[in-house]
Amino acid sequence: MSVEVPLNPITRSEIHQLESLLLFATLFRPEVIELIKDPAERLTWVDSLAVAAGAIAREKAGMTVSEIARELGRTEATIRKHLKGESKAGQLVRETYELIKQGKLDELIKTIEMIEKGGLKEVVAKEEYEKLLQEYEKLKQEFEEIKAKVEAAELESLEKAKKEIEELKSKLEKLEEEKKELEKELKEYKVKLMEHEAKAKRAEELEAKLKELEEKAGAVEEVEAKIREYEEKVKEYEEKLREKDAKIEELEAKLREYEDKVKSLEEEVNKLKDGIRKAKEVLDSLLA
Repeated sequence: MSVEVPLNPITRSEIHQLESLLLFATLFRPEVIELIKDPAERLTWVDSLAVAAGAIAREKAGMTVSEIARELGRTEATIRKHLKGESKAGQLVRETYELIKQGKLDELIKTIEMIEKGGLKEVVAKEEYEKLLQEYEKLKQEFEEIKAKVEAAELESLEKAKKEIEELKSKLEKLEEEKKELEKELKEYKVKLMEHEAKAKRAEELEAKLKELEEKAGAVEEVEAKIREYEEKVKEYEEKLREKDAKIEELEAKLREYEDKVKSLEEEVNKLKDGIRKAKEVLDSLLA
């Protein structure tokens, strides 16, 4: 199983873990061992690699250059060189970080184990070997502790992840139920929306008819107004007619009065005619 390391440390403990791993893995890379063959250069190399490992570990934790320089007791210029890869130590530690990031830490460990079995004695002097071996053992112990912590953290993270997965599954199921409920409600809303649209359409039709009726009502009002006008005129004509009827009755009464007078005159005339006729008969009898 590949060992996981805190590539982006947060706590001080994680920073020191990453720092130790970077120094440990870089120090025993074959190309680095070639570089430290010279005893005069060896201590300088170890110190430079330690500073570069500390700088990069703290950089990954989000610390500023000034904070790293203050903590490691180096100038900001030195820290920048290591971080930018302008120093060989910075380049090597950065390469080690990338190898660990790519999951190749186990390969580095195997290489170190091979060196421990005999390869290291062939490349360094015996008097330096003991010193490096002690440092190696110390680093190896730190690594084993880190590895154990990482594996424990990994196990804890796995259990935590399983628990989170179960919680997520539960939430997902709940969300699915809520989704179904929402879909059901959505269908109901769609049906209601269709009903509302139908009612709205019916309302528009009714409004159109109402408008038409209002227009007709307006026409009816005009007709009613004309009818009222005609009724007024009819009333006026009826009044005039009643006046005429009254005059006609008055004239008829006068006519009847004249007729009576004429009849009376006719009777008098008839009487006169009878008198004249009788007088003529008397006259004719006298003359005979």
